[in-house]
Amino acid sequence: MPIVNRVADLHAEITAWRRDLHAHPELLYDLPRTSAVVAEKLKAFGCDEVVTGLGRAGVVGVIRGGKGRAGAPGKVIAMRADMDALPLDELGDLPYKSTTPGKMHACGHDGHTAMLLGAARHLAETRNFAGTAVVIFQPAEEGGAGAKAMIEDGLFERFGIDEVYGMHNWPGQPVGRFATRVGPIMAAQDTLHIDIEGVGAHAARPHLGVDTILVGCQIVNQIQSIVSRNVDPLKNAVVSICLFQSGTTDNIIPQTAKLLGTARSLAPEVRDLLEARLGKMIAATAEAYGAKAKFEYRRGYPVLVNHAREAEFAAGIAADVTGADNVDTTIPPFMGAEDFAYMLQKRPGAFVFVGNGDSAGLHNPAYNFNDDVIPYGTSYWVRLVETALPG
Repeated sequence: MPIVNRVADLHAEITAWRRDLHAHPELLYDLPRTSAVVAEKLKAFGCDEVVTGLGRAGVVGVIRGGKGRAGAPGKVIAMRADMDALPLDELGDLPYKSTTPGKMHACGHDGHTAMLLGAARHLAETRNFAGTAVVIFQPAEEGGAGAKAMIEDGLFERFGIDEVYGMHNWPGQPVGRFATRVGPIMAAQDTLHIDIEGVGAHAARPHLGVDTILVGCQIVNQIQSIVSRNVDPLKNAVVSICLFQSGTTDNIIPQTAKLLGTARSLAPEVRDLLEARLGKMIAATAEAYGAKAKFEYRRGYPVLVNHAREAEFAAGIAADVTGADNVDTTIPPFMGAEDFAYMLQKRPGAFVFVGNGDSAGLHNPAYNFNDDVIPYGTSYWVRLVETALPG
C-alpha cells in the first residue's frame, strides 16, 4: 500500500501531537490553546502564510507549490479539519486522557487536526506540486456552525480557493478503508422546539385540567406518522423527540410541558414537508386535547452534497493510498449532520470517511481516535494535493 514514506516516518510525531490535543480538549469557538498550537506548528513548518482568528477561532495555512511557473498563482486546493471537542466526561484510563472535566475529544477532531498538520508539514517540506494548498483548521463543528463563520469571514475569497475537501473518521470500519459517494452523503439537521400550555390541576381531579403530559405523549406519537405516511418511502427522513420536560411532583397535573427534538432529511422538498407537516400536526393535536402549542422549527446544517467530479477524484486518491478494494463509493447516506456542508455549497469538493477500526462510536465517552489511521489520512491529503496540482 503506497503510504507516503515521509508520512510513515512522521507517524510517531503526528501521534504525539494528536495525543496532546486529546489531553487538552476545548469546545466550540473557545479554542485558545488548540488554535495557538496549530498556528505555531504551521509557522514552524514554513507555511508561506498563517492566518488566525478567521471565523473567530479558525486557523488557515497557505503553502505554495514549488513546481509552478514563476508568477503564476495556479489552482488553489483547500483541505479542512475540525478542532473542537465535545462536552462529555471521558471514560477509561488513557495516559493522555482529557485533563479537563466535562470536555473530551469524542468525535476524533484531535485526529483530524493532527493528520492535516502532518500533511501540511510534508507539503511545506517538499512543495512537489504546482499551485497552492490551503489547510483550514475550523472551530465549532459540533453545533456552532464554525464552517459558516469562516465563510462569512471571507475564507474562500481571501485565499482564492477553487476546491475544498473534508474527511471524518468512521468507527466500525477497518483501518485503511475509505468510503464516499456522489451526491447527498450526510443529512440536514433541524431542531424542533415545542412548548405546550394546558391547565394545571390536582392529579385526583384530572377533568378540571388539561394534562400537558398526555398532550405531549400524543404529539410524540402523532408526529411519527409524518415519516411513515407523508414522506415518499424512497426518500429519507427522521423525526426524533429527545427531551420531554414537565411536572414537579406525583400529584399535580402540570400546566406546561417542553419537548425538544430533531428532524433530518436529505432533500430540500422533504425538509420543507417536515417543517409544514410538523407545524400542522402539533397544533392540531394540542387543540384536540384543549391545549395550546407553540412550535419552532429551527433550520441548522444543510445537506452535505458531494460534487460528482470531486467525489470521484477523492475516491481515486483514496484508492491510490489504500487500494481500490478498500474504497467504497456506494455507501448509503448517513443521517448525521456535518457543517462542512456549508463549504460544499460555496465551492466544489467532496467529503470522505476513513475507517477508525473497532472503536467505540462517535460521541461516546469511551471513544478514542485510532492512531493507526494517521498514515492513511495524512497520505490521502498529501496525494490529493500532489495529484490535483501536478507540475
